[in-house]
Amino acid sequence: MQKLNELFSGGGDGDGDGTTDNFLEDGSEGLCSLSPTQRMYGFAASLAAGLLLMFLSMIVFAIPIKFALLFTFGNVLAIGSTVFLMGAEQQINMMLDPVRIYATSIYIGCVVVALICALLIHSKILTVLAILCETCALIWYSLSYIPFARRMVSEIMIRLCDTEL
Repeated sequence: MQKLNELFSGGGDGDGDGTTDNFLEDGSEGLCSLSPTQRMYGFAASLAAGLLLMFLSMIVFAIPIKFALLFTFGNVLAIGSTVFLMGAEQQINMMLDPVRIYATSIYIGCVVVALICALLIHSKILTVLAILCETCALIWYSLSYIPFARRMVSEIMIRLCDTEL
């Protein structure tokens, strides 16, 4: 665990005073203060559960309503797993950052629409369309964390979809 903390804190260049500033220990003074090891276990368990739900959703792909429920809850668990690493307040602040506020709102809107289509409307076609939109929104949201990734993907899509010859 110490090696993991050193990796995320910038390496072992320590000054010998025994203090380490790392992302796992920042903001742990809240209502639920977990040790760095507990945070890593929580992150791993939540991410594994989310990925398992997304995998299980592929098994029931022929039943769009069950697929939408498993896939959507898997996505939410996978994205929510980072709350264990950085805390809920910092996660929300990052999601509401001006760079990714639109991607966040579109993703959350697509999650809500997918659940409404699956649970209330019971329309298979609308559910599948909502899941496709949710997946695209999740990819766009994820690209906002990689420098220049959205610009590069936008330029590639413009070149691929350009109708001029």
